Amino acid sequence: MERFSPDRLELPIVQAPLAGGPSTPALAAAVSGAGGLGFVAAGYKTAEVLAEDVAAVRSATDAPFGVNVFAPPGAAADRDLVARYAARLIGEAERQGAILGDPRSDDDAFGDKLALLHDAKPAVASFTFGCPPAETIQALQRDDVAVWVTVTTPAEARQAADAGADALVVQGAEAGGHRGGFDDAGAGRAGIGLLALLQLVRAEVKLPLVATGGIMTGAGIAAVLAAGAAAAQLGSALMLTPEAGTSAPHRAALEREAETALTRAFSGRTARGIVNRFLREHDAEAPSAYPEVHHLTAPLRKAARERGDGDAINLWAGQAHQLAQAKPAGELVRQLAADARAALRVTAERAGR
Repeated sequence: MERFSPDRLELPIVQAPLAGGPSTPALAAAVSGAGGLGFVAAGYKTAEVLAEDVAAVRSATDAPFGVNVFAPPGAAADRDLVARYAARLIGEAERQGAILGDPRSDDDAFGDKLALLHDAKPAVASFTFGCPPAETIQALQRDDVAVWVTVTTPAEARQAADAGADALVVQGAEAGGHRGGFDDAGAGRAGIGLLALLQLVRAEVKLPLVATGGIMTGAGIAAVLAAGAAAAQLGSALMLTPEAGTSAPHRAALEREAETALTRAFSGRTARGIVNRFLREHDAEAPSAYPEVHHLTAPLRKAARERGDGDAINLWAGQAHQLAQAKPAGELVRQLAADARAALRVTAERAGR
């Protein structure tokens, strides 16, 4: 059986995993059912909940879909740095009527989720925050599961290709949410923009590429296809769809024209979100300490979401988030694909002048 490749998609659109709330089985099923590739986000879930999500997608569609897993973090963060940051956040927790969480280090049940991938055999297993060892990749491939790895630099692309990945998700600095690179502590805060990164990676490896970062329109999809990508991965573009689990304050923020910035304030790992009070007040002091800071701030963020306080939650969003549309996901995917085809026709005509 040939492993699934982005080249095989009916429509060249992949749903970003969107861990932490926006990802739902309904969203993944709608995108896959429309001819794209939907993703179930394993991040922050138990293996048991993940299994339920996979079953829900399978009950809703026969189309291929993927499961995204966080690669295990490296060494535990400096305890003193995390403790100092925790002391800064005591007032924030009190404001939300919450207690700060335990800033523990863990691997997000990586082993259990890996076992589930072998059992469930989705079309694609994608990995973020690192590249699994070659033997892990090969074991999944023996079960006919294609392995995609998120990369943010040419060096990461070479490493993933050498490990045997089937395809690469090339994430530009414009992308909302967490940077998917392998080393947050050593990563530059600016990052490489998507168009530049696509060209650099294309020159280094011959694997199929899925481009992601700031893509919100058919013209944006056409642009990355013209630059050598096999498909475009969309995150913010799908977060206003009714199938997405995006919270009410997050939806309201996405609809506005607002600045985004890279920050570690919410999770201890660099991520792009809409600038709000929490980000402004705590970004400068936030250490590179994932998942410790994620666990530390989780209770206060949960309380703030329940209160509708958009100034104290992570408002992950790409740089063009205000172009998001509140349409059903399947309809939106088909519309964007049609717009991309039209844009490519216009581009071909211009190129032929």
